[in-house]
Amino acid sequence: MTSPQPVPAQTVSALPQTASAVPQSPSAPPRDASTPPRTGVTGQAYRDLLALDAPCYVLREGTRVRTSGDQADVARVVAAGGQVLAAAGPRPATALGDGAFRAAHGVRYAYMAGAMANGIASAPMVAALARAGFLASFGAAGVLPARIDEALAAIVRDAAGAPFACNLIHSPSEAALEAATIDACLRHGVTTLEASAFVEPTAQLVRYRLAGLRRGRDGRVEATHRVVGKVSRAEVAERFLRPAPEALVRDLLAAGAVTADQAALAREVPLADDLSAEADSGGHTDRRPLTVLLPELLALAERLRREQGARQAVRVGAAGGLGTPAAVAAAFALGAAYVVTGSVNQATVEADQSAITKRLLGATGVADTAMAPSADMFELGVEVQVLRRGTLFPGRARTLYELYRAHDGVDALPADVRANLEAKVFRRSLDDVWADCVEFFTRRDPDQIIRAQGDPRRRMALIFRWYLGRSSGWSIAGEPDRAADYQVWCGPAMGAFNSWAAGTYLAEVGNRQVADVAAHLMTGAAFHERAAALRAAGARLPASATTYIPTAPLLGQG
Repeated sequence: MTSPQPVPAQTVSALPQTASAVPQSPSAPPRDASTPPRTGVTGQAYRDLLALDAPCYVLREGTRVRTSGDQADVARVVAAGGQVLAAAGPRPATALGDGAFRAAHGVRYAYMAGAMANGIASAPMVAALARAGFLASFGAAGVLPARIDEALAAIVRDAAGAPFACNLIHSPSEAALEAATIDACLRHGVTTLEASAFVEPTAQLVRYRLAGLRRGRDGRVEATHRVVGKVSRAEVAERFLRPAPEALVRDLLAAGAVTADQAALAREVPLADDLSAEADSGGHTDRRPLTVLLPELLALAERLRREQGARQAVRVGAAGGLGTPAAVAAAFALGAAYVVTGSVNQATVEADQSAITKRLLGATGVADTAMAPSADMFELGVEVQVLRRGTLFPGRARTLYELYRAHDGVDALPADVRANLEAKVFRRSLDDVWADCVEFFTRRDPDQIIRAQGDPRRRMALIFRWYLGRSSGWSIAGEPDRAADYQVWCGPAMGAFNSWAAGTYLAEVGNRQVADVAAHLMTGAAFHERAAALRAAGARLPASATTYIPTAPLLGQG
């Protein structure tokens, strides 16, 4: 038999199913769980799997079973009567996911760092990821328009021409803020919008989408303004998978916000180019299992593609719960076109988060999160997933929502309840808090104050939202006397990342460069995918040889 050719990972199931286990070398010295094996057949198996640009073979040579990535070695073994029991083809990290996603967004990796509100997904974070070939979204939610403008200008300056995204969070009570965010994106030439927490499309979301539509030379509609919708329910996903609502398009056309040509082209394309299936994530989440949500949305996208007669379905990616290479590999195995990380990025050097909060995140376990009322959708009872270890915020926020449900305004609160809130939660009188709300919304969205003037319950909601909004600010600033009130958006992926990184250089949050973390997650995912291909062909490799360990930075700083 001549030298065998590399066998693509997707065809290894055709190989013999009789591979024996690759044993741990009896001469191998004991090793720490946070370091890869270095000696014997186990160490060689790890190195062969990690050589992602070369094939990896499992060979039987007499009674010995081992791996090899050297085709000359494979040819010699086969010529001597040995067997190739399984093989996995080359699979670099840049080949994972859907190539159409990489091409459309101009990135090297099918990987997106999702937005973290209040600018935690900072301009330096977005620029660093963009330069390294990843798509990243600036955390514009909760940020005043002037700061959004400054941040987008900084990213344009520092990203060296690489594409990036900006977040637009659905703000049903703050339409002016949505409009200001879209205005800033259009001013700075932002090519991708990450739309999160939407239940229904809004005029501003549709305005951004339509402003980038044009007819290409081949007659197809080109969308130079791409939309990545983040959803956790099929009924919401369907609104992104269909064209923009005609009523909104007509209103925009009548207002002169879009052209007649753009309004006509809107009927030919879905509202979104990509759809992120948001599972058990930090912040806004329905905490649905990814293994349930992702297949459901993939099937929905394909059904609507057939219904609409489109050539390709809207791409569906995976978000939520992705904190380790194994989890990322599993998402791709489920059919994700791309992956989205969030919580793990909050503890990186570039995140606009305080050192004290980063240390809390670095000590987080997978069970250290809870649900609490959200600031932006407080009146609707919408919740966000937050860190509960080291903070009293989740319980205090729930108390505020229960009081809002039970009373008609702050003046209707029992005297002892009000006194307790002023002493322990707000640490100031509620009248002073209201004065702060008036000043804040006068700059941000004056209509909020107008609507609350004759509505005591709405006034109470704004006062309670003051605490919810300031709590994340205290965390970002690292206010030491407010540590018990820190609101830190976080999902269980943070704890999973910490467990995986334990004992390695990434255990220290000061070593977590955001692009390096992304590179390790994707490289490790490619590694785990190759190991899974060999297992699917019947090869049984020891866990120590098939667990990716980050031993050193993959990307330089900056």
